[in-house]
Amino acid sequence: MSTPDDTGAETPLAEEEIQALREEIDRLDAEILAAIKRRSEVSQIIGRTRMASGGTRLVHSREMKVLERFSELGREGHTLAMLLLRLGRGPLGR
Repeated sequence: MSTPDDTGAETPLAEEEIQALREEIDRLDAEILAAIKRRSEVSQIIGRTRMASGGTRLVHSREMKVLERFSELGREGHTLAMLLLRLGRGPLGR
């Protein structure tokens, strides 16, 4: 891995490494966005199907499992899980 030169400026190799890592982050962001969109679609289908068959619009125990799953990320994981749940509810939860 490269280090800054004597002036503190990044070497060209370090800049290339940083650029490659940023491109990887961009690819990961695209994958995450696609997964979130698909998760929301699936969740909304489940909600519509459940309501059409006479069920409740939300299942508290299921949402608690989602929160528990994301708890390994700490407090921010809880926040992320809440956002995912809210996105998945779509018009049902608004």
